[in-house]
Amino acid sequence: MAEEKQGARHGRKLAICRKAQRRHSHFYERCSHWSFNRSGEIEPIRWHREHFVLAATALLITLLSGFIMPAWASAMRPAPAAEVHSLLPLALPKMAPISATAAVDDWQVVRVRPGQTLSDIFNARGLGMADLQKVMDAAGSAKSALHNIRPGQEFDFLIGSDGSLNGFRFDQDQASRAIVRFDGAQPTVSFQQRDMDLREQVAHGVIRSSLYAAGDQAGMDAAMVGKLADLFKYDVDFVQDLRLGDSFTVIYNDIYRDGMRYGEGDILAAEFINQGKRYTAYRFKKADGDYGWFSEDGRPIQKSFLRIPVDFTRISSTFSVARLHPILGRMRAHKGVDYAAPSGTPIHAAGDGVIKYHGWEHGYGNFVVIQHNNTISTAYGHMSRFVKGQHVGEHVRQGEVIGYVGMTGLATGPHLHYEFRVNGAQRNPQTVTLPQPQPLPTAQLARFKAQVVKPQLARLTELDVRIKLARTSAPTNNDN
Repeated sequence: MAEEKQGARHGRKLAICRKAQRRHSHFYERCSHWSFNRSGEIEPIRWHREHFVLAATALLITLLSGFIMPAWASAMRPAPAAEVHSLLPLALPKMAPISATAAVDDWQVVRVRPGQTLSDIFNARGLGMADLQKVMDAAGSAKSALHNIRPGQEFDFLIGSDGSLNGFRFDQDQASRAIVRFDGAQPTVSFQQRDMDLREQVAHGVIRSSLYAAGDQAGMDAAMVGKLADLFKYDVDFVQDLRLGDSFTVIYNDIYRDGMRYGEGDILAAEFINQGKRYTAYRFKKADGDYGWFSEDGRPIQKSFLRIPVDFTRISSTFSVARLHPILGRMRAHKGVDYAAPSGTPIHAAGDGVIKYHGWEHGYGNFVVIQHNNTISTAYGHMSRFVKGQHVGEHVRQGEVIGYVGMTGLATGPHLHYEFRVNGAQRNPQTVTLPQPQPLPTAQLARFKAQVVKPQLARLTELDVRIKLARTSAPTNNDN
């Protein structure tokens, strides 16, 4: 019975399908090839208008979803809270008012050339003597700095648009500058302190050709090399005694002004090795407030006597007990040393003393004798002329000029005949033992050794060790 009912239902379904096929036969004819269950060989896919319609519809739906979904998500997001900004007061430093005068100042710097005078410099700027006199009158006590100018010195001019002098600046001394202004109702003068600074330098040199060449290679300028030579001139004859391989080490100051190097300062400590012998010098402030240079044992570097009292070119005749006189033509003693030098070269007193003789002496020409103490005197002959104002009985200081080289008396050329006398008897000035100056007093000597010699000697020794190590570690070229 159940099987009959199931068969009846199946029959009805088939009848309904046949009826639908007959009614929609035109659709089934066009779409019958869409079936996935068709038997037989599968034909290649062919795109028809229906295919394109369906693909375009799917693509449109996909694009719409891409735009609509993010917009919907943004619309659903809560609105962000507005940021709150607040202004805080900030205290700024007050600006100093800018001077209108300083903003337009155009100082013209002029450097003095050799041979120029102050009036030459003013004339070169289109100014006259009346302008120079105005500066002198307005400068007051500072005008003394304008009396003697030197090459390299700087002067600053402030010139107006009409060519008139509105200002003038110059160094009153090393550490201050005077400023004279004429652009107000009355001339004014003001003073500006310069920023002075001492910078310590250390140099070491070895003599290969000359002292100045060694100093230049060590980074020292000519003026500082001159100071070094002047310091040791009492012990070393830099014309005759210098040898290749001699060396020096020096600690000194350079002066800087307003951040720029202004010039050389003083030597603080120095060591000079000449022919294996060591000489030292240390700068020390004495009890009287003056500075001096002393050896390690506290004796002044400045000896009681100059070994050579003139800058000479050569020794034309040495000390001798028997010499053929160039003019007299016979053998006689030459009890001095002749230092040949150009006529007019200054002659200096070998030491402090009193003039004992001043005038003409047969054979010696213009002649001066200085008595230094009870036993020692020095004599100077063949001078071309004396220094005006000096006379017998006048006290002279070591290094003071007492006359000028000439060839008066029995002389064949310009030179200084120099004698060193002990108890009236002439001694060889080149070999005589000069008296040693007295050392510092006991209390000062102790302070000198503790405060100066000990620290500076340690620095000099350390530098010498570093130099020796640098030499030993330096690579050498071996010739094979």
